[in-house]
Amino acid sequence: MADTHEYDVIIVGAGFAGVHQLMNIRKLGLTAKILEAGNGLAGTWYWNRYPGARVDSEMPIYQFSDPELWRDWSFTDYYPDWRGIQAYFQYVDKKVGITRDVLFNSRVASAHWNDLVDRWTVTTEDGRVFRGQFLSLCTGIGSKFHIPEFRGLDTFRGEVHHSSRWPEEYDFKGKKAGIIGTGATGVQIIQEIAPVVSHLTVFQRTPNLTLPMRQRKISEEEQKKLKDLYPILYGRRYQTFAGFPYDLDPKPVADTTPEERALAFEDQWEKGGFRFWFGSYRELYTNQKFNDEVYAFWRKKVRERISDPELQEKLAPTQPPHPFGVRRPSLEQRYYEVYSQPNVKLVDVNEAGIEEITPKGLKTSDGVEHELDVLVLATGFDMVTGGITSIDIRGQDGIPIKEKWAGGVQSYLGLASATYPNMFWIYGPQSPSSFSNGPSSIEYTSEWIVDLIKHMKENNISSIVPTEEAQRAYSKYVDELGAAGLWLGAKTSWYLGTNIKGKKTQMLQFPTGIPAYAKLCNDSAAKGYDGFDMKQFPA
Repeated sequence: MADTHEYDVIIVGAGFAGVHQLMNIRKLGLTAKILEAGNGLAGTWYWNRYPGARVDSEMPIYQFSDPELWRDWSFTDYYPDWRGIQAYFQYVDKKVGITRDVLFNSRVASAHWNDLVDRWTVTTEDGRVFRGQFLSLCTGIGSKFHIPEFRGLDTFRGEVHHSSRWPEEYDFKGKKAGIIGTGATGVQIIQEIAPVVSHLTVFQRTPNLTLPMRQRKISEEEQKKLKDLYPILYGRRYQTFAGFPYDLDPKPVADTTPEERALAFEDQWEKGGFRFWFGSYRELYTNQKFNDEVYAFWRKKVRERISDPELQEKLAPTQPPHPFGVRRPSLEQRYYEVYSQPNVKLVDVNEAGIEEITPKGLKTSDGVEHELDVLVLATGFDMVTGGITSIDIRGQDGIPIKEKWAGGVQSYLGLASATYPNMFWIYGPQSPSSFSNGPSSIEYTSEWIVDLIKHMKENNISSIVPTEEAQRAYSKYVDELGAAGLWLGAKTSWYLGTNIKGKKTQMLQFPTGIPAYAKLCNDSAAKGYDGFDMKQFPA
């Protein structure tokens, strides 16, 4: 029988959330261990190392806010790539010794709660057993990659690579490449490999309504001057919808003029990043007429970069494929120019669907066989919930959370679930997650959970669990917020779970911003953690 390793807190995942949890749990004088499936720190940036992989949040807000972890650190790119983020995690490790409390190559298979002793028993795939009072799930929103069912995939004689399982070394030079998917990952890969492949075929279902990144190099000297503002920038994160230094404009569109809006659009576009999305007017997500105006501006800007009328219609169609902003836009650098290259072909799978993968390539429904040396699957993830439901998690009633969530996610405050005591997640279902800069919502939620654990320790509380009533009310509220916006206008969207066959359509994230979310959490804490049932240790 395997030895059981005891800790106060067991953390699953060594990305931003897991590392932040570990650092702050230590400050309480408690013991913690991170179980990490990979062989290094950085979470999503350990797994996603495909060509062109980089963050879509500008520095400095895509790092920890602790001055000790930014004072003498400098990035080289305004939007760091995966190498820059991995280097940053190595720097953090040297500063605070993260890896001494991490077990790598330790994928969690199960986590079962024992109500008699108020402890979680966590087992890894290789049979090691751990026990802790608290379970912190820091699996992120994109840890379970997804490959749709493609007939004949196993017959392909070339190489197949999913974007999140990229080989250490791969040279596209001279290769005939195909890529399925034009989400954020697909856009980054396409613009990176197009200049070096002999031919690239892009299979697109829905055009990505991308935004200009405005990438640039940033010197240490420039960052040194900017660091005087870092505390202000980090404080500002909790005051804005998406945790960026800029915010949605609450001014009613009806109170603005066309000229005012046009100038605002131009300013947001030129500054780049997500300003055209998260720095627009708040009515973008609820007012279809205004949303159409935003889309028309976007379409005009994009079509100016595409000379071929047929490509214009495929990449920036006359009729919007969905309301602007209800699917996540990607930040691009030269995406549209790629399609003017003679070695790049765009296939609209709505016109010629993917029929099967053949030994020589990919055959579409129009009878064309596209010969390939390598097939890239930018087909995404079982987003938001997949990292949690891939673990056999059983609470007070012994029912796996995957089974409970088959009919839809249920949570309280987007960080805990009824019948699963002392279990919390960060940057997951029904939290702001991907509607925000990652570290912004991660640090807020992590700090809230640490404060709760501190409260429990100081008050001799052995377990805490959301009530069914509080969970129903919160989940209903998130559903209502989703229904009140334009979100359902997207035919397929991982925001709603509709990218995965059989998954219930529902708003998977809290869609009204970090300040509104933080108020709900803070109100619960101020009322003695209202909405939770607590159990005291025996006297």
